[in-house]
Amino acid sequence: MELARLADTTQSAIARLEAGRTSPSFDLVLRLLKLCGFRLDVALEPYDDSDVAQAQANLCRTMEGRLDNMESALRFVFEGRKAVREQRSA
Repeated sequence: MELARLADTTQSAIARLEAGRTSPSFDLVLRLLKLCGFRLDVALEPYDDSDVAQAQANLCRTMEGRLDNMESALRFVFEGRKAVREQRSA
């Protein structure tokens, strides 16, 4: 009841939203977020599908090929960590 009053809408409108029977207007979404102590930030970022491409490439490999690929990646990470530790201690 109080949320509806603060959001300048009706309790039945809030009940319909909660039940998923209706979609709120963008203005109502912003008001409800503000009332709950949140702010909506929208950012447009380039789509990055590199994870999908890597997963698809892995599907084409045999189990042994996947393991070899993983071992190679782990060696790369461990060597990088080792280089950082050596640089810090120098």
